[in-house]
Amino acid sequence: MSPLAKAGAVAAPPAGTATTPRRPRHPALRVAGAVGRRALMLVVLLAVVFAAVELLPGDAASATSERGATAADIAARRHQLGLDRPVWERFWDWMTALPTGDLGTSAQGQKVTSLLADPLPNTLVLGLSAFVLTTVLALLLGCWAAARPGRLTDRLIGHAATAAFAVPEFVISVVLLLVLSLWTGWLPAVTVTGSDGKPADWTMLIMPVIALVIPQTGWNVRIVRGALADQAATPHVEAAHLDGLPVHRVLLRHQLPGAVPAIATGFATSTGMLLGGAVVVETLFNYPGIGNLLAGAVASRDTPLIAGVVACAGAVISLVLLTADLIREATLGERA
Repeated sequence: MSPLAKAGAVAAPPAGTATTPRRPRHPALRVAGAVGRRALMLVVLLAVVFAAVELLPGDAASATSERGATAADIAARRHQLGLDRPVWERFWDWMTALPTGDLGTSAQGQKVTSLLADPLPNTLVLGLSAFVLTTVLALLLGCWAAARPGRLTDRLIGHAATAAFAVPEFVISVVLLLVLSLWTGWLPAVTVTGSDGKPADWTMLIMPVIALVIPQTGWNVRIVRGALADQAATPHVEAAHLDGLPVHRVLLRHQLPGAVPAIATGFATSTGMLLGGAVVVETLFNYPGIGNLLAGAVASRDTPLIAGVVACAGAVISLVLLTADLIREATLGERA
């Protein structure tokens, strides 16, 4: 046994056993595995949506029936909507039609794809704008704090990031409405929709984007700062400091590249929080996105419409998570 193993630094294999190095998987197999995991996660999420709507009191037949409808009328409508069938049968029919792009028919008799045609792009514009802005701000603030570890700037950015993440989107929205709309009149309080179904003016995007950016920037600054702190403790970064390289050069050339996998994963996880917060923000600012559509669908127990919204949002989140997986695979390879 080697002296290093005797000291306990390296675990020696049991006597009589041979260790064989693990054969590296082909990159295509790793990508296929990542895609398969995300697809399975989306299927499970949709199954949970169907089960959750089924457990809610009432159903789409009673919620969308006209006032004064008799029990026989509601039963006939329940049969018309297929609600008298087991939930697993309805889920199977919906899932088997999904690969063809068919998201089903809402309780009001409209195709779900048609209902999502206008609000979904609006939500994607809102979410993408907020994501880009929070990514830039988080990288700048996180790197700024990491360049001054333990100093006042580092502590102030850390406390501000924690406070920003702790404040809910609806509180930030109310403050923005008071300051930027009611008190100063700089921005419109609500979003006016044009004839094309989009906001009539780009300034109507400012307050919804800010309301989403502030808490997500707080979250992502903590991610960036933590990842850079981990890299600062690695031997090659310490060696770079001992060689007398400038702080910004060590940060950008030695710490940041090694922190990319953790940062990409952190940013990807914030996508779900961004889209979840968008539902609240859209409602407060009357923004023409999927938030109002989803709220109405839940009130009417419209399972196909709810599942359609969740499928689209889940596909976007899965795509972002898959991108983070690929970045991690490309950076770390078999160590990921």
